[in-house]
Amino acid sequence: MTTSSSERSERGVSLGMPQLPAPAYPDDVRARLETDAREVIARYPDSRSALLPLLHLVQSEEGHVTRTGMQFCADMLELTTAEVTAVATFYTMYRRRPSGDYQVGVCTNTLCAVMGGDAIFEELQEHLGVGNGGTTDDGKVTLEHIECNAACDFAPVVMVNWEFFDNQTPESAKGMVDDLRAGRPVAPTRGAPLCTFKETARILAGFPDGREGAVEATGGAGHASLIGLKLAKGEAAPARVVHPRGETPRDTPPHEPSPAEHLSSHDAPQDTSASDPAHPSGPVAEEGE
Repeated sequence: MTTSSSERSERGVSLGMPQLPAPAYPDDVRARLETDAREVIARYPDSRSALLPLLHLVQSEEGHVTRTGMQFCADMLELTTAEVTAVATFYTMYRRRPSGDYQVGVCTNTLCAVMGGDAIFEELQEHLGVGNGGTTDDGKVTLEHIECNAACDFAPVVMVNWEFFDNQTPESAKGMVDDLRAGRPVAPTRGAPLCTFKETARILAGFPDGREGAVEATGGAGHASLIGLKLAKGEAAPARVVHPRGETPRDTPPHEPSPAEHLSSHDAPQDTSASDPAHPSGPVAEEGE
């Protein structure tokens, strides 16, 4: 029994036909991108080194890296499209298909997972009606599970366009994505104010961050990481006696955290996220201090 070409095509089977050339950017878009690209390339002694920021640049145009964007990078750097594709497909920070204004990444590495990251990811999938890498129908949110965010002190952690949302719970995470979809203000726990994914991509390409207060914004590490840093530098850490949870040692008043103290999930059991307006928080100190 043989299968016709039309039947194979309907089933999505490749017929071995060559792919058509990528469509070109409109003339005005190309001219604008070329001006930006030359500025980026001029920063490097070897133009090939500009490939990563150029991929961010074309991603800022369409929200993902298209074949047109890869052809543009190849033209500007005198590379083959195969060389550009090899890089664009290697790094997960480059999206290969249309995605939302807000990339919501839930850390599901070991510590975040056991602290509640898996539960957050599962409930967000059900709440948004999308799977891993899926985008909501309104084009606002793309959900994905991601690898370690280097913020284990504040597990479980969710990131939105690479900004931190610490000590999350399923309910706080669902409230946050609802606010994003409704256009209500959403403030990260630490770091710079939130912006769209396209705006984030342009900043990663090396262009000025125009967000008010973004340059001054900070996001220090947690207490446990800072203690580890001091030990690594050979500095003596203060002795700390750990008592069973719920047991207060005699003659020692219970610790009452100040409003400025950014508790990690490991300092005390917390029923709500640190990004809850009723529980303001801030970094303990700048990293390295």
